[in-house]
Amino acid sequence: MFKKILIANRGEIALRVIRTCREIGVKTVAVYSTADAESLHVRFADEAVCIGPAPSSESYLKMSAILAAAEITNADAIHPGYGFLAENAKFSKLCEEHNIKFIGATAEMINKMGDKASARATMKAAGVPTIPGSDGILETYEETEALANKMGYPVMLKATAGGGGKGMRAVWKKEDLKPAWESARQEAFACFGNDGMYMEKLIEEPRHIEIQVVGDSFGKACHLSERDCSIQRRHQKLTEEAPSPFMTPQLRKKMGEAAVKAAEYIAYEGAGTVEFLVDKHKNFYFMEMNTRIQVEHPITEQVIDHDLIYEQIKVAAGIPISGKNYIPKLHSIECRINAEDPSNDFRPSPGKITTLHVPGGHGVRVDSHVYAGYTIPPNYDSMIAKLITTAQTREEAISKMRRALDEFVIEGVKTTIPFHRQLMDNPDYISGNYTTKFMEDFEINPED
Repeated sequence: MFKKILIANRGEIALRVIRTCREIGVKTVAVYSTADAESLHVRFADEAVCIGPAPSSESYLKMSAILAAAEITNADAIHPGYGFLAENAKFSKLCEEHNIKFIGATAEMINKMGDKASARATMKAAGVPTIPGSDGILETYEETEALANKMGYPVMLKATAGGGGKGMRAVWKKEDLKPAWESARQEAFACFGNDGMYMEKLIEEPRHIEIQVVGDSFGKACHLSERDCSIQRRHQKLTEEAPSPFMTPQLRKKMGEAAVKAAEYIAYEGAGTVEFLVDKHKNFYFMEMNTRIQVEHPITEQVIDHDLIYEQIKVAAGIPISGKNYIPKLHSIECRINAEDPSNDFRPSPGKITTLHVPGGHGVRVDSHVYAGYTIPPNYDSMIAKLITTAQTREEAISKMRRALDEFVIEGVKTTIPFHRQLMDNPDYISGNYTTKFMEDFEINPED
């Protein structure tokens, strides 16, 4: 087991890793930017090193500063959390070259699965169902137009280096293809420095269902059931639940086997997520693989009673997994609490939290790094907390979530709490009748 782990991240995920490390007797090192000097992950780590000013490019994305912090503190492993450098092949490789264990995928795995066109080809070779589309990157618009005509509309253009919905365009008719192609490439280049595009058949009325997997260094993998992440806005997840209300035992078995096949085909090591689009007929198609821990991992932890951060650390330390596939016995829902104004197009709302009351009680979990008096910086993602409720049934989990949201008080900034409270009363949500298009018709009632 490792003696000291540096967490190359911030906020709630850094605090989450610190908590597990403390429970298993491993020392921790926090890194932080000047904007995060007062964050709880800095306060609760055994050591803390400032790695630069507020901009991510000068701190949390600065590999040399993070590696220097690891070396001066004698950390023997780095946990990247999610975002920032979690799926950066170069950083994974640099850790290996400096004899520091990267608690995540190897550079080779990240390269295989991080590039979406490459991942699709790999999964096709593994025998995992994939969405019909281009074989690799589309070099010209003419090639793109010819393929779209062959597949038939609607189609989806995607940036090969994409994420967070950037560089994605749904195209419903021929005359919209060229402007979509041009704008998607421009956005992809601006966001990722890579304007490579590929195209898939657009799956109508889809569910976004992902399977949590864990693989060890001995080539064995298992799945830990599914999460439904279909409630999204502009391809950004808002709330998730496990298990999916759309799932059947037969579909779970098929999707679980496909996810394990995917992980074992690339000899995947660590915790990862295989994401699928599922159509209304319960046909499923590989979408992408995240080679890291997910934001929504707590709902899986709740329904199978497993610490996924501990699993990551054990696998990285060379401990074999049990190989057991899990079937959830409880139901868990996560609401992402963001510092955003939902009645004003979800505009970010950084600033000082003047009052904070966190809900509690049986089956209620809050993962957060904020406190009364904390100032939310404008430099990073706006998520400030994750509210998770767990119960015997979905109906009970929703009821518990309503109560917890009513009890959750954050003053000084706008948050998405009012949106989530409205969502919990929506008849389609309550019945489990939703797809990734749900938010297109959802009307948010402005607060008084």
